Amino acid sequence: MDRERDDLTVTEMKFDSDGLVPAIVQQHDTGEILMLAYMNADSLQKTLETRRTWFWSRSRKKYWMKGEESGNVQEVFEVRYDCDADTLLVRVNQVGAGACHTGERTCFYRTLPLAPESADGAEMPLS
Repeated sequence: MDRERDDLTVTEMKFDSDGLVPAIVQQHDTGEILMLAYMNADSLQKTLETRRTWFWSRSRKKYWMKGEESGNVQEVFEVRYDCDADTLLVRVNQVGAGACHTGERTCFYRTLPLAPESADGAEMPLS
């Protein structure tokens, strides 16, 4: 089997030692990255079957469906996996206020400051 070329099944994904794979969730029509969560084989299978995102909570040690409490569900359009079969890209339609538990549209609403550029355009040394 050529893992980089062949179509794989859920059980052939490359899960980590905890049985998880990161799932990047993206708004299907704008490309906006909404969130990152983790799936195991069961939550991935449930996502494919229900066309709603299901994840494994590492902190609570349980399955959860996005929007089960808030109503801000994610309608799944497509699930892709990368060349190594160890990361998922879940393309969705975000329904409701947003994907983040804080009420923000995306979980990536904060930024870290970049170092200033030098006047001559040369890279500034990292300290």
